[in-house]
Amino acid sequence: MRSTLFIIACLAAGFSPLLPTSERAPQKFDFPGWPDHFEGRALTLLPLTDRETRFEKDYPGRIGRFSDGEREVVLRFVAEKTRQLHPSAECFKAIGYEVAFKPMWIDKESIRWGCFNARRGNEELWVYERIHDDTGNSWTDVSAWYWSATLRNTEGPWWAVTIAESRPRE
Repeated sequence: MRSTLFIIACLAAGFSPLLPTSERAPQKFDFPGWPDHFEGRALTLLPLTDRETRFEKDYPGRIGRFSDGEREVVLRFVAEKTRQLHPSAECFKAIGYEVAFKPMWIDKESIRWGCFNARRGNEELWVYERIHDDTGNSWTDVSAWYWSATLRNTEGPWWAVTIAESRPRE
């Protein structure tokens, strides 16, 4: 009997950080606007697809699609912790791409990016993604970001960045 009570107490303690508290209501952040440059290249705003427009209606943030002349860059501003932020690979799969995950990519500024290859017919794209906050925290996958936000190891707002290009980065 005592061991059962001990196990129940341990489980309750383990899940207590996940319970909502009255002292901290979810924060909403004002959208700061889209950047006009990314990685030193000018961005041109592209229209959202019908699917992206529908998704954005209930999304706690904003979604922007851009071109820098060579690549497509999707920026997702995330105003609060949400399960609606999902991996870009899921979007690619939903529109008919085959996805093959690749090793993490580290750019010349030592920033880590999740990476996958997306193929549909004769089209092949290399896709890089990461999530970051304004204090230097960064995640290469949505699940790690979500748990950091849930456990209050990061404060929003956050930016989810996805880059799609026709050849792998060097």
